[in-house]
Amino acid sequence: MSDTKGKGDAPQEQKKKQSILDMQKFLDKQIRVKFSGGRECSGVLKGFDPLLNIVLDNCIEYLRDPDDPYKLTEDTRGLGLVVCRGTAVVLICPVDGMEAIANPFVQQED
Repeated sequence: MSDTKGKGDAPQEQKKKQSILDMQKFLDKQIRVKFSGGRECSGVLKGFDPLLNIVLDNCIEYLRDPDDPYKLTEDTRGLGLVVCRGTAVVLICPVDGMEAIANPFVQQED
């Protein structure tokens, strides 16, 4: 009886999971994060792991309009040091070079 597990005689090699994002270049830089459920925040990226759990310092949450949950208001809320769960992260982008544009699919009122 053989003590090896798996198929064949060669031991199975565990492949290390590798993230598709290169978050290393964003360390100690300001980023903006969107979460499932619609919340958005920005802060300085202090750390991350392969599951995309992230640590943000000086984090600011952008509050939404109570009447329209898809619209952000100018109001913000300071959160400080935050650990964000990776499964809730939808989008990560650097604050430098980001600007809001008008939605081209919305009918313009004349």
